[in-house]
Amino acid sequence: MTGGPADGPAGEADGQAPTARLPLDGVTVVAVEQAVAAPFATRQLADLGARVIKVERPDGGDFARDYDHVVGGTSSAFLWLNRGKESVRLDLKDPAAVEDLHLLLERADAVVANLAPAALARLGLDADALHRRHPALIVCHISGYAPDGPLAAKKAYDALVQAETGLMSLTGTPSAPAKTGISIADIAAGSYAFSGVLAAIRHRDVTGEALPVHVSLFDALTEWMAHPLYYTLYGGNAPQPMGTSHPAIAPYGAFTAADGASLMIAVQNEREWARLCGGVLEAAHLATDPRFGSNTERVAHRAALDAELAGRFAAYASVTLTARLDDAGIAWGRMTALADLPSHSELARDGRWMDTRTPDGTVRTLRPPGVPGGRSAGGGALPGLGAHTDSVLAELHTAAERHTAEGES
Repeated sequence: MTGGPADGPAGEADGQAPTARLPLDGVTVVAVEQAVAAPFATRQLADLGARVIKVERPDGGDFARDYDHVVGGTSSAFLWLNRGKESVRLDLKDPAAVEDLHLLLERADAVVANLAPAALARLGLDADALHRRHPALIVCHISGYAPDGPLAAKKAYDALVQAETGLMSLTGTPSAPAKTGISIADIAAGSYAFSGVLAAIRHRDVTGEALPVHVSLFDALTEWMAHPLYYTLYGGNAPQPMGTSHPAIAPYGAFTAADGASLMIAVQNEREWARLCGGVLEAAHLATDPRFGSNTERVAHRAALDAELAGRFAAYASVTLTARLDDAGIAWGRMTALADLPSHSELARDGRWMDTRTPDGTVRTLRPPGVPGGRSAGGGALPGLGAHTDSVLAELHTAAERHTAEGES
């Protein structure tokens, strides 16, 4: 089964030659997936040119299709996660459909699945069974918890894993823990699955050995929690949730200007602290105040520091403050409302957006970051449920018949 995007030549939108090879041209990935974690991994593979064949339930498919219908009838989550894939409807409760799946796997480089471990085992799609039948196949499973751990059977959704890993103890405020505004556990797991599959393909191509890849949401997010975990484990005290502030650096957080704009600032050393006081806020005496004479003292007297700075920031318009912060070489960021993000100057750069076809029309989507040489699969469409079932199965059965005929001759 040949790889590569099904929706046109690579690189046209980037001004490259239409024949420019994509990094994963020739790689085929079967995705037995739903929701976020596995689709995020396989969409990144599709962005790099892999042919990704998404296997969906006949009765509605990936339930992310119905999270909302705000993109002209299409789910915003499904748009984000499934650009450039082919959709094949297979009822995996039907043994004939499972055999069709195995025909797909015979011709694939990798399979990525995030069904529950017990469901995969019932279908004979666990890593050991797949390796026995398809020894060259890279098998990547994503689960909530480790399949051999004490919570293997526990249901795991993103927010629940945020709670279990302690992330919610660091967000919000001490009296009001909060989850992050994005599916960070799913994204972490999908990111490790993406890199793990790439590493496994590289290893197989060099050595001939197909290593399995397993990622749990809990393990992925725990890795992202390693810094505060080590701080707590070896320092004896856990960081406290502090809103926009930093537990170990001050001043570091959001302050409101006279016109109501909120600016995040980050002071990293004593030189910057002096420049903030004198050059930005016209309050040089704060730099020599013994309560604020070092970062350690400023952290210890954070409430007094924040009160002093809040009054100073409130005396100036944001345009004045940002100009002075730039002149002083102090890092700052604007608190951007999500509705304003599409008009951000960084997203106005050439090549940040591309047109993506959906079953309901063409929309803009963001190009992926960090692709080698900027070569991503421009123009990948969002598949309708089962849109490629007939063509993919016809391709498989034709190849199987040809193989049988060649064997008999």
